[in-house]
Amino acid sequence: MGAASTAKATIDRGALRANLAFARACAGGREVIAVVKADAYGHGAVPVARTLLDAGAHALAVFDAGEVAELRDGGVDAPLLAFAGPVDDAAAAELVARRAIAVVHGEEGIDRMVAAARSAGCRAAVALEVDTGMRRMGVPCEAACDVAARITEASELEFAHVFTHFACADEPDLAFSLAQAERFRDTVAALRQRRLAPAAIHAANSAGLLAPALVEALPEATAVRPGLMLYGARPAAHLGDDLVPVMTLRAPVVAIHTLRAGEGVGYGHAWRAPAATRVATVALGYADGLARAAGGRGEVWLGGARRPLRGRVSMDSCAVEIGDAPVGCGDEAVFFGAAAGAPRVEESADAAGTLAYEVLVRVGRRVQREYP
Repeated sequence: MGAASTAKATIDRGALRANLAFARACAGGREVIAVVKADAYGHGAVPVARTLLDAGAHALAVFDAGEVAELRDGGVDAPLLAFAGPVDDAAAAELVARRAIAVVHGEEGIDRMVAAARSAGCRAAVALEVDTGMRRMGVPCEAACDVAARITEASELEFAHVFTHFACADEPDLAFSLAQAERFRDTVAALRQRRLAPAAIHAANSAGLLAPALVEALPEATAVRPGLMLYGARPAAHLGDDLVPVMTLRAPVVAIHTLRAGEGVGYGHAWRAPAATRVATVALGYADGLARAAGGRGEVWLGGARRPLRGRVSMDSCAVEIGDAPVGCGDEAVFFGAAAGAPRVEESADAAGTLAYEVLVRVGRRVQREYP
């Protein structure tokens, strides 16, 4: 039986506010649509949403109708942009009932929103995503005007937003992103020529917002959509030096073992001590979001220094080599965060061969969130 998890994720509201203030400064007067999808990147959707709105965010963005419902049930009354849009009739009805701005990606989504609005006896707000090169969602640039016309012709709908998404804004070479920006500018100009352009126009995600050339490339934009940067993680190594980490993940030492040379640790004895040493068992495992790939590669802050993870990560725990350091049961290991000396979340992600996005959203539900 694994050790009971008493891991904690401390969410620094002050850091959230500081990162939002930085995003607003980068936005140059444009409105900020704060992205809080995936439980606010693992930080807790409702408390994070409230903090960001109180600090000056103009609107929020989530993924689907379920995330809209969570925020509305939590008392959040701000404008909500739902990226997934009306994936079926039930989602359309929920988006209308919860007063969300539903992203539509073509005729089928428009038809669902019209039907849901008609059934509810109200108008529904929609947003149109334009595919300028991401090749994931959205309508092609050449179809944008016709789809926008279909929206504006429907008395049940309000055309509220048009936007695109940068595919490569986190790359040092911005050539592709600048080409996307130019295609989007041409699309917006065509919409305006036909008097179809909505009030809200946006493209910049965190990486785009942190690249001044991309912000300057879209003077028509009225808003920006920061996500990862709000949580203090860099979209890329060359971006976001001024960001403040928001989440600090820690867990206690629950056992300490003395190993002789050659003795192994954990499943499969994937690591054997080359010399006599001590190993601490820490109550955080892959069920809590610690990547299994971090075993033997990652580090934690424990006993006044960074110390290596040894062996395989288990479901409920991991092993940390502590040598002769003054570490005892109950001491806390910091896996990432703002604590002095602790790894940043980007470093933890690199050690596990993944991205900061994934490390944050994988922090499990049984990890207690604290909001001092």
